[in-house]
Amino acid sequence: MREPVELRRKRILAVVHARGAVKVSSLATELDVSAVTLRRDVEELARAGMLRRGHGVVGPVGEAGPTASVPPARSGEAAGEEAAIALVVPERHSYLYETLHGARTTLEAAGARIALHIAPQAAGAERPQVERALAAGVRGLLIAPRWRSAAGEEADYGWLAEVGVPTVLMERRPRPGSALHAVDAVCSDHWYGIHLAVDHLVSLGHRRLVLAARNDSPTARSLRAAFADIAAARPEVEDWSVVLSSPNAGPGEPGSREEVPDLAALLRERGATGAVLHGDEDALMLVQRLAESGIRVPRDCSVVAYDDVVAALGSTALTAVAPPRAEIGRAAAELLLHRLAHPAGASGPVRRTELLPRLKVRGSTAELLTPIN
Repeated sequence: MREPVELRRKRILAVVHARGAVKVSSLATELDVSAVTLRRDVEELARAGMLRRGHGVVGPVGEAGPTASVPPARSGEAAGEEAAIALVVPERHSYLYETLHGARTTLEAAGARIALHIAPQAAGAERPQVERALAAGVRGLLIAPRWRSAAGEEADYGWLAEVGVPTVLMERRPRPGSALHAVDAVCSDHWYGIHLAVDHLVSLGHRRLVLAARNDSPTARSLRAAFADIAAARPEVEDWSVVLSSPNAGPGEPGSREEVPDLAALLRERGATGAVLHGDEDALMLVQRLAESGIRVPRDCSVVAYDDVVAALGSTALTAVAPPRAEIGRAAAELLLHRLAHPAGASGPVRRTELLPRLKVRGSTAELLTPIN
């Protein structure tokens, strides 16, 4: 299925706003878009005043000079300059790029130098990036590991807890009692986000619910656990189930056997009239497939998306739970700056901060009229 133009341009803006000036050629490669298509998108976005375009380089509106040099992936400590703060995030992750943008703007406002490191999609890719940053002499670390699987997450706990510089995890909540439990972290309260979604559907009269969610990130695993917890505890919910949202949404671990059902068939089989779908791109495609199967949203089934990166762009704008992505980055950067401003050993207790998501009600949810036949 071809990617919608609006979604592709949303991804372009997310990367540019997160990184600052970036080469057009690098952007095309990273987003897996042809150079011709990307140049056309850049021209339209520049004409609309949404970004600035120069000779082979694009940058956010408002930066000094659209053709400013592209920031290097890492930078050493130059003579007379304060050591940089490393930002480590996964490649091709629009959700976390908004978090990165929040952190970046806060650090720049404080006059801090930034060394940005983009980790490839391979398992364990963050560790070499962090080691490279440490070798360059960074004084602090903001990191959002991809952690596609629980096993991959556990494998990173030990070394990440011993990096030797002040560290703050962004949008990640390590397992309680793990080596990273005593490391500063700022994240969304995803339990509350699922509570908002379920409560909204129940308030509209929906009693049989489905969560179609990814299973390839800490956020996805939190959502699945929260939905099971909340749905089982709500006396109004008569039936609920959790399924995988798309074939490539799982962790890809040996022994992983979770199948992707036909959502329309599942809704009919279980008589479900309310669905929570994670993440946005999967949600938009699933809603389209429901329509092709004769299930109309919201008349036959109310849908709540989780992420709200592009949920509003569908032909039916999706009601969505919106985690505070940029605010997570800002709060993480502020916490790291606080640590760096204090002498070693005098910076106070470890902090694990949670920010609450919001529910944005749009056209994909409505009061229950009749159940699916």
